[in-house]
Amino acid sequence: MPSLNPNAEPDSFRGLPGGASRLRVAVPSVATRVAAELRLQIAEGDLQPGVKLKEEALSEELGVSRNTVREAFAELVSERLLVREPNRGVFVASLGAKDIHDVYTVRRAIEVSAVRGGGTPERIAAVRAAVEEGKRAAAAGDNEGLGSANQHFHGALVALAESERLNTIMSQVLAEMRLFFHKASVDGGFYQHWLADNDQICQALEAGKTELAAERLTDYLNRSEEHQTAVHAAGSVASK
Repeated sequence: MPSLNPNAEPDSFRGLPGGASRLRVAVPSVATRVAAELRLQIAEGDLQPGVKLKEEALSEELGVSRNTVREAFAELVSERLLVREPNRGVFVASLGAKDIHDVYTVRRAIEVSAVRGGGTPERIAAVRAAVEEGKRAAAAGDNEGLGSANQHFHGALVALAESERLNTIMSQVLAEMRLFFHKASVDGGFYQHWLADNDQICQALEAGKTELAAERLTDYLNRSEEHQTAVHAAGSVASK
């Protein structure tokens, strides 16, 4: 995990005489940056459901105060990515069946809309890059790498819209996705099931057929939600 130096001056301030103090309000707080790093690690599968996060260890690793880590924890608890258990500590959340429909509702709203709007050649190239990343991971038998490539694919779809607000929302959604994908990905072929769909959606975008891409993505998300619901329902029955 990279060190987050609270005293580092952002590149955007360099060479701006007298401007740093006026612009500093636009810079994310150190706690927000710590939260963003932890959110990314959840989305990438590096922090898995149920893992305990140790305040002191993170403080030392990131080079920030323990109070900053606490603020970051509070932000992620409010996003339901972490849970605080009295007398036990802070843990990465384990999402369940009740969360699935809500997350997929958000995904249909922002991913499909972004795809329907199309994007620049550069943005579409980023979608293609995520597909090819997935193919390489699949060829290497790297299931976790394939999972990360799938995350990058969906992030690239939303990035088509070139909206920082949507990208921020999607960063939380990607983290939530990875949390409940862990249960489904016990099946080693889970992510591979979706690789062909990703390629077809990308091909439609590359051909300028945005409505076809949106239709394929909608079908994809509907099937994915059904699959996740079934997996988590089966898990709930098994645990009783």
